[in-house]
Amino acid sequence: MTRAKRKETAAERATRARGIFSRLRREYPDAHCELDFQTPYELLVATILSAQCTDARVNLVTPAFFRRFPTPQSLAGADPAEVEDLIRSTGFFRNKTRSLIGMAQGLTDRHGGIVPREMDQLRELPGVGRKTANVVLGNAYGINEGVTVDTHVTRLARLLDLTRNTDPLRIETDLMALFPRKDWALLSHLLIWHGRRVCIARRPRCEHCVVNPLCPSATGPRLTRKGASATRSGDRRRGASP
Repeated sequence: MTRAKRKETAAERATRARGIFSRLRREYPDAHCELDFQTPYELLVATILSAQCTDARVNLVTPAFFRRFPTPQSLAGADPAEVEDLIRSTGFFRNKTRSLIGMAQGLTDRHGGIVPREMDQLRELPGVGRKTANVVLGNAYGINEGVTVDTHVTRLARLLDLTRNTDPLRIETDLMALFPRKDWALLSHLLIWHGRRVCIARRPRCEHCVVNPLCPSATGPRLTRKGASATRSGDRRRGASP
């Protein structure tokens, strides 16, 4: 008769979470936001465009967009048809156009064209939810207000048994309790990078995963030190998956 596995205590989960973070940070020392931006405004626009779209596609669209609309003031008075044409390839372009123009009008009318540094003020802008606000605060301003929970973070946090929740806000709350505030923005990058490169939804490469020994969902053989080294060099040659 197989003995039931003992339930992990909160202290054990916290210790395992620290180990996961440490391994991922060593694996991806250059992990960062993969949306191209120079200013908080540019990151806010890019993040709105990234909904249901790859970062790579957004990065192809934004150079022309920012040449035409370099400031919130220029975007606030834009012709919606022109915006739609510029962002069409990112998908949901009509909804995104409404959000972008509304966001720019909000910045211009209420904030003097400056992207706010406060969560509540950001979330008052059209098209800006908590996830988008976390991206802007963490990456444009270095403010760790919360953890950005996208599809990769949701999937990996559940696979790693760092949460049992499916609601993004509850997942964020669970992750914030497990990791120090100073690491919240980086945690999102590490999980996203790992989800794009190794823990791929349709074909997870568990045999090459540096957190395999700490992952309750892992399949296949446990990763060896040699395997970890080979994976790092191989992934750096291949680059990121979209």
